[in-house]
Amino acid sequence: MNATDRTPADLLRSALAADPARPLVTFYDDATGERVELSVATFANWVAKTANLLQGDLAAEPGDRLALLLPAHWQSAVWLLACSSVGVIADVQGDPAGADLVVSGPDTLEAARACRGERVALALRPLGGRFPQAPEGFADYAVEVPGQGDRFAPFAPVDPDAPALAVDGVELTSAQLVARAREDAAALGLAAGSRLLTGRSYDTWEGLGAGLFAPLAAGGSVVLCRHLDKLDEEGLSKRVESERVTNSAV
Repeated sequence: MNATDRTPADLLRSALAADPARPLVTFYDDATGERVELSVATFANWVAKTANLLQGDLAAEPGDRLALLLPAHWQSAVWLLACSSVGVIADVQGDPAGADLVVSGPDTLEAARACRGERVALALRPLGGRFPQAPEGFADYAVEVPGQGDRFAPFAPVDPDAPALAVDGVELTSAQLVARAREDAAALGLAAGSRLLTGRSYDTWEGLGAGLFAPLAAGGSVVLCRHLDKLDEEGLSKRVESERVTNSAV
C-alpha cells in the first residue's frame, strides 16, 4: 500500500490499483454453510454502490454518525468502507437514538427503530439476498443498492483528521485508523499476499483490525469466519489448507 494513504478509502484505492483481481474478503458462515469470495474489484464495486446510496439517496454528509448494527460479515465490511468514502462516522454497535442514520441486520431491527433518521436493513442472506418483505420503516439494502452507480466521488473531500470510526469506547480518525491498521498488520505478521483467517467478532477494534483493516493495509486478504465455533478441528485444518491461509487471529 502507498505510504501516503491516510483513509481506509485510500487503502482500498491503492489495493484496486495494485491488483484488482486478487481476493480481498472471503466470507464463511459456519451456521449456514455460506461462502462468498470478493476480489478487490468486486468489493470496491459494492463499496462504490453503497457509498452512492449513502451520499445520494440517504443524504448522508461528512461528520454524520451511522449506527452500524451488523455482525462480522462481508456486507459489514462494505459498509465500513462506504462510510469512509463519504466521511461518515461508522459507530459500530452504537446507540441508534444518538445516530443520524442506522444500518441494521435482521436481529437488531427493534433497537434500530430508535433512530429518527434514515434506516436501512440487511437480511444478511446468502448472495446478498433481500428480505421476503422489507421491514416496516426500513429501506431494504438488497433492493436499493443494485441500481446505484459503479463509481463514487464524494461531494466534499474526506478529512483524514476527522472522526471516522467508533467501536467499544474507542474513537479514531481516518488517519489514526490507518496507522493502527498498519501497526496491527505488523503485529500479526502480515505482508503483501498474506491470507489471514479470523473468527473474531466486529464489536471490538481487534475484530475489525483482523477482520478487515489490517489485511487491507498490508496488501493481503482476510478469510472472515462467522460462527467459527461450529467448525471442528478437522474442518478448520481443511479450510486453512484450501484457502491457503498464512496467518490466523481466532
